[in-house]
Amino acid sequence: MPDPPLYTAASTTHWQWGTMAEIRVMLTAAFKEAYLELVPGFERATGHEVTSLWVSTVQVMSRLQSWDAAADAADIVIMSAAGLDALMAAGLVAARHNLATSGIGVAVRAGAPRPDITSGSALQRAVLAAESIVYSTGPSGVYLAALFERMGIAAAIAHKVKQVQGEPAGAVVARGEAQIGFQQVCELLPVPGIDFVGPLPDDVQEITTFCAGILTASKVPQAARELLEFFTEPHAAPVIRRKGMEPA
Repeated sequence: MPDPPLYTAASTTHWQWGTMAEIRVMLTAAFKEAYLELVPGFERATGHEVTSLWVSTVQVMSRLQSWDAAADAADIVIMSAAGLDALMAAGLVAARHNLATSGIGVAVRAGAPRPDITSGSALQRAVLAAESIVYSTGPSGVYLAALFERMGIAAAIAHKVKQVQGEPAGAVVARGEAQIGFQQVCELLPVPGIDFVGPLPDDVQEITTFCAGILTASKVPQAARELLEFFTEPHAAPVIRRKGMEPA
């Protein structure tokens, strides 16, 4: 049976206001799948047009390093809470709006043996036994590097760790260039050619909050607010969950 429609006349009536605007959104990959499903409904309901710019976490600040650049680059930024807090500290964003949370997951190439990740100690053994490991330069990668340091295995695995930027860690695993891959669950699930082993065990899991902020230099702040409200309406929750995240 097909899913019921997400947007009905009753649920979208209150979105019919204002002048049509182009809203430019700069965002990292974690919220991508939910975002891509939600945005068309917002555009139909409001008449606004949403333009997307995909960047890595480490690129966001450099793209917005001056007021003029911020005004030309985007109206909204969607990224991890830590990254958005840095933009607020720099005066580029006035407020943080939490959208969703995600844990870190583990993947192997489709059909490959699945490692035991039922506990932190089991995960440590799996990482030590793996021939090659990949994780991103984003929040999950930052956390994993610190986790492996705490486990005391960072030096032992350094020669077989690859960090990637600009593509999913799962894609590296799917090509056979890494035996085991780590990234946000929501970023692993849509990657073809891999098997999702599961989330990190609870004793070593890290939950990241992904947030949105309207740039203080935005030329269409009202339309931008409408989009952020749309992402947090009740209709958005099942989409967010289906994509491997939890509504914030």
